[in-house]
Amino acid sequence: MVKEQSGSYRILDLESGDRPRERLELLGADSLSNAELLAILLRVGIQGENAVQLGQRLLQEFGGLVGLQRASFVDVCAVKGLGPAKAAQIKAAIELGRRLAAQSFEDRPTIHSPNDAADLVRYEMAALTQEQLWVLILDTRNRVLGVEKVYKGSLNSSMVRIGELFRPAIQRNAASIIVVHNHPSGDPTPSPEDVALTRGILQAGKLMDIELLDHLVIGQGRFVSMKEKGLGFG
Repeated sequence: MVKEQSGSYRILDLESGDRPRERLELLGADSLSNAELLAILLRVGIQGENAVQLGQRLLQEFGGLVGLQRASFVDVCAVKGLGPAKAAQIKAAIELGRRLAAQSFEDRPTIHSPNDAADLVRYEMAALTQEQLWVLILDTRNRVLGVEKVYKGSLNSSMVRIGELFRPAIQRNAASIIVVHNHPSGDPTPSPEDVALTRGILQAGKLMDIELLDHLVIGQGRFVSMKEKGLGFG
């Protein structure tokens, strides 16, 4: 419940059980909504709108966290009730999240499932405004040796040079690869072009003795494993 007062609204104006910072301390960060986490960064709201409500409006204006990640610093600054300081805090927090996801590559995680592979890239790929194709390079134990960002722009089987996908894997003496690309529309449903491209990569990999383990399509909040769907792997 929010107490009426003039001037800014603060997290302290909420009842103790509804204060995001206190709830984080008691229950953990994963118990908070996106708006509540933003409220902790914002610290204060504006007249007629507490920090949680400001966080909710921010998410609505940009279409959720992905939209907020894609938004420019100038666009975030322009939101009523923010300004440069709060915008900088939000963009810095998002960048830390992106770097944490990228840091996983340096730890050489092992891929046990399509979800493991998707977890490494979807935070960043879901926010891309253009279609991109990346290649995860794996050793004989399915540990990630690296990631290569190979193509940017509309993808189809005729424009993608299969040799470019395999070059980094050959250079690192890799055992296998996982191809990943995003659909900026948010819908990860594979297209006929995606299926044709997968068939081409699979055939080339057999000739080079580098296995294509999967081809993932990343959308917003979900992904599709083309191998699990039997698309291009028949």
